[in-house]
Amino acid sequence: MGHPFFLFLLFFSFCKSGFPKPLESQTLLLRPLSKPPLLDEDLKQEETEGDLSDQTSLFLTLHHRDSLSLNLTAEELFKLRLERDDARVKSLTNWVNLAAALGSSHRGHHHGAANPAAHANGSVQTRGRGQAFTAPVVSGLPQGSGEYFARVKVGTPPQPMYMVLDTGSDLAWLQCTPCRHCYRQVGPIFNPSSSSSYSTLPCAAPLCRRLEIRACDRRHQCLYQVSYGDGSFTVGDFSTETLSFGRTALPHVALGCGHDNEGLFIGAAGLLGLGRGSLSLPSQFSQRSIHGFSYCLTDRSSPSPGSLSFGNLPNPSTTVFTTMIKNPKLDTFYYLGLVGISVGGARLPISSSLFRLDPTGNGGVIVDSGTSVTRLVSSAYDVVRDAFRAGATGLPLADSFSLFDTCYNLGGRDVVKVPTMVFHFDGGADLSLPASNYLIPVNNQGVFCFAFAGTRSGLSIIGNIQQQGFSVVFDGKNSRIGFVPKGCA
Repeated sequence: MGHPFFLFLLFFSFCKSGFPKPLESQTLLLRPLSKPPLLDEDLKQEETEGDLSDQTSLFLTLHHRDSLSLNLTAEELFKLRLERDDARVKSLTNWVNLAAALGSSHRGHHHGAANPAAHANGSVQTRGRGQAFTAPVVSGLPQGSGEYFARVKVGTPPQPMYMVLDTGSDLAWLQCTPCRHCYRQVGPIFNPSSSSSYSTLPCAAPLCRRLEIRACDRRHQCLYQVSYGDGSFTVGDFSTETLSFGRTALPHVALGCGHDNEGLFIGAAGLLGLGRGSLSLPSQFSQRSIHGFSYCLTDRSSPSPGSLSFGNLPNPSTTVFTTMIKNPKLDTFYYLGLVGISVGGARLPISSSLFRLDPTGNGGVIVDSGTSVTRLVSSAYDVVRDAFRAGATGLPLADSFSLFDTCYNLGGRDVVKVPTMVFHFDGGADLSLPASNYLIPVNNQGVFCFAFAGTRSGLSIIGNIQQQGFSVVFDGKNSRIGFVPKGCA
């Protein structure tokens, strides 16, 4: 009697371990590469922001930067996006390497005074109104440091300004008149003399002392400088001003008022620094009981805008939370604990040590709003890419495209099946990616590419293509980062 039962158990055990697990796949609806809708400046946006903002939560509408581009095709815009992406990743990597080499915690960009001149040793010589010194060139992105922007009202009376959001920077700044050098922007340049709430900061002010490197002019007013790795920079007065979100006004927000802004910046008026440093907007707002922020980045071709909210963090039951990790050498970036990746339902043989932040400040994984394509350390990327290729053998291959080495010719098809992808974070949190977040169109001839890339540096970056459609929650008060699936609805 027991013998047949034993054979049944043996057969069941063999079936369970001897046959491969079926590949998990999901359907991808193929949409052609297209331009984002042109920016609509009607008052519905301001009405929505006013309805959703109050003294404990602030709301802004987000747009992709390509919605400001009138004369370029979708393919031209996408190629430019990838060029910007490559420059940003190199710059972020250089910043981390410099911070680790210097061996001390850095708040973000180094700051200085006016008239920088680049030196071959990677430093900037600054000569302000009464003081000169040398500061290292660190971090930054050519052409403006970000892919998404919001319209923020600055000053009293409020002047609407298009500002780029950037989780990889701390200091908020905008162009100001009088301009010694200013780049072209959408709309008028901010005029501080027309604002009754604008005030420069004296050098003795505690806020001025928070700048990593600071200088004073002859009036003993505080000067700031943000220098980017490509030689572009912004220099001006460190000041306080009122920012308005809908009908909610926040006075005395510290920001840079740039009178000398040179290099390859985009048409936005300036930058909203959303990093973890003490001068970032989230840090300043937390002192006013507005804790944390979240954003939802829609696809660049979506007719619906994205959103940026401070305070009132979303926390539905579907939220995937993981620990926010602090880099002891650099406190600007948002690190998290990625420990593994699954493709097609199978956990890949990738050591979690490849994603670990080490005590010297190297390695680790950051979430970044300004990087488009997720970068994985090369040894991990190779495993992920090979697994995706193995699960997509039924799709016809195409030539590589720019930084993408895995592409498919899907012209004439409406839908395809692709392997599933899951990020595994520490604490047991699993994040399943929609197929449209990792197989994307790159031209109008039906070519789609696997939207990951390898990096020879130790820093991995979760980019905004992989974040699209999620509400990404930065809860500094509880030291955690969350992802809300379908959070843009």
